[in-house]
Amino acid sequence: MDKFLFKHIDNTGLVLWRVVFGALIAIEGFGAIATGWVKRTLIEPDFTFNFIGFEFLQPLPGNWMYIYFALMGVFGLCVMLGYKYKWSMFFYALMWSCVYLMQKTSYNNHYYLMMLLCWLMVFLPANKWFSLDAKLNTKIKSPSMPRWVLLVIILQIWIVYTYASVAKWYPDWLDGTVAELFMRGKKDYWLIGPILQIDWIQACITYVGILFDLLIVPLLLWKRTRLVAFCISVFFHLFNSVVFQIGIFPYMSIAFALFFFSSETLQRRFLPKKQLYTAGEIKVPNYKPALIGVFSVYFVIQILLPLRHWTFKDDVLWTEEGHRLSWRMMLRSKSGNATYYVVDKATDSRRRYPIDSLLSRKQRRAVRTKPDMIWQLCQRIKEAENKNGRDVAVYVDARVKINGGGSNQLIDPKVDLASEPWKHFEHHPWILPQPESYKKKKIKKK
Repeated sequence: MDKFLFKHIDNTGLVLWRVVFGALIAIEGFGAIATGWVKRTLIEPDFTFNFIGFEFLQPLPGNWMYIYFALMGVFGLCVMLGYKYKWSMFFYALMWSCVYLMQKTSYNNHYYLMMLLCWLMVFLPANKWFSLDAKLNTKIKSPSMPRWVLLVIILQIWIVYTYASVAKWYPDWLDGTVAELFMRGKKDYWLIGPILQIDWIQACITYVGILFDLLIVPLLLWKRTRLVAFCISVFFHLFNSVVFQIGIFPYMSIAFALFFFSSETLQRRFLPKKQLYTAGEIKVPNYKPALIGVFSVYFVIQILLPLRHWTFKDDVLWTEEGHRLSWRMMLRSKSGNATYYVVDKATDSRRRYPIDSLLSRKQRRAVRTKPDMIWQLCQRIKEAENKNGRDVAVYVDARVKINGGGSNQLIDPKVDLASEPWKHFEHHPWILPQPESYKKKKIKKK
């Protein structure tokens, strides 16, 4: 165990990853301002839909979120340069975690992955070489790292890709329905739009997605297939970047290859002046029990979280229970309509509640199809009515379409959602049972 985990190996891959990762998270911070994401998601809405239980996390008032993200960008640059690395990485991880938990209208799996990687990087010795820290304090300078550092990153990546593949093993993905629906929205893309409508292209997207996610890590681990796998990875992620426009995630994924190529190759191509470490010393730290304990618990959680949706009643595509934090990436197309009603308990009068004025356009789409956000909006409506001296019940008439299927009732319209408790680990009975035909496709190709 000591030889496997604590034998020292060359740290060129980790050092280069720190530079690339720091640059990417800096781009995420500054880019969120430049593209208007901060304005649309955190400033313009009257409120955000937090992860339930984190209601105390709210965007800063006025334009302070611009300053917040600019500061994150500065911390990202410090990580890239290796300046005050531990503190810079810690504060970026903390600030990004707050952003992630304070809003889920713009939920993306890569936001979750970035949060995990940020916290992992806080504990990794990524500033031991090619950093301002090592230049200013030569005592910390080292060309090596313990092997567990490499194993932690590779295992995290492997979990992500494996679950992303397994989640696609369901009929609507396998028969090409999901690919067709997604590509239909890309038909106006310059040059590639018409190509993406071709049947065999959509079939390739369907099955390449499954095979890539399942096999890319093993192929990168095996020396004979590493270069080919890397070339495939570059094409795959650049394709996703162009077609789906998902920010820094494709480039971060390409950079994962730094943990798979040999240190000799990386050192020769990127850091020719760096000392190549080959001594292979075994240095067992005093904190070995704590290290093994913490990472064992962490990876048990990472393996179990994506499986939790099997503990809930009905299909996760229908209920959304267990959907987040489980690497279920771009698996379904979902649309719907929802009407909110309030009933004054004193007078028994019923009226339709105008939600459009309360929400941004993206929030309006979310509260039509996502049960947890529907429930949260009902709580806010009740709070707003209580401030005006009215004790009300809140009912929702919501119908959804999944993967081009028919419209079906999602929420029990007879249940006062404002009085229902939220249960993190139980199925909510006010989510109606899934109809047998809820995924029946009505797609007709032109």
